[in-house]
Amino acid sequence: MQTSIYPLGERALVLDPAPQAALSWALQSKLCWIAEQLRHLPSVEEAIPGMNNLTVVVRESRHLKALQAKLDALWHSAPTEELDSRTIEIPVSYGGEAGPDLHTVAKYHSLSPEELIKLHSQACYRVFFVGFQPGFAYLDGLPETLHTPRLATPRLEVPAGSVGIGGEQTGIYPLASPGGWQIIGQTKEVLFDPKREHPNLLKPGDRVRFTAVEICL
Repeated sequence: MQTSIYPLGERALVLDPAPQAALSWALQSKLCWIAEQLRHLPSVEEAIPGMNNLTVVVRESRHLKALQAKLDALWHSAPTEELDSRTIEIPVSYGGEAGPDLHTVAKYHSLSPEELIKLHSQACYRVFFVGFQPGFAYLDGLPETLHTPRLATPRLEVPAGSVGIGGEQTGIYPLASPGGWQIIGQTKEVLFDPKREHPNLLKPGDRVRFTAVEICL
């Protein structure tokens, strides 16, 4: 597979193995492994997996040349085994005040709200990476039937725990914030807690399933 390593500002490099390729968990798993190896280097400030790419920030620009060689070496020596995974069930209240866009999304796809909930909760999702907000997991696996455009005008505040659909993905807002995703439900699970040993509930590689614990139509 052809790879590209290019600079990002004065202290970062991006490893982009397949900019035109379809999303791949095998590739993402490899990048997460590389990121973990780099985090142990004194010269590395941050290693940040993106969606099938990896950004690495060094403490001083003079480390960039060595980092490029290290990235190339790690890419060619990375194991083929995928990351260990857990299955995390997320209880969701669908519709009503918890999911103000449920009926809009259902109508957009010519589905009943019940059909939408069934499709959304029966799918198995994979955490590709965590970003945007602390604890916000980018999930792959939303059925194509449910791909929905974001809101034309984002809300000024989306409650913490809101479960939404934005384009080809579904996700959960860990914290209250502005947002343009279509909100179909809400969970009481805490996605990010800085007091926990592991602040993020979800991590790359985890499988996620949504469980309907309440439906308000």
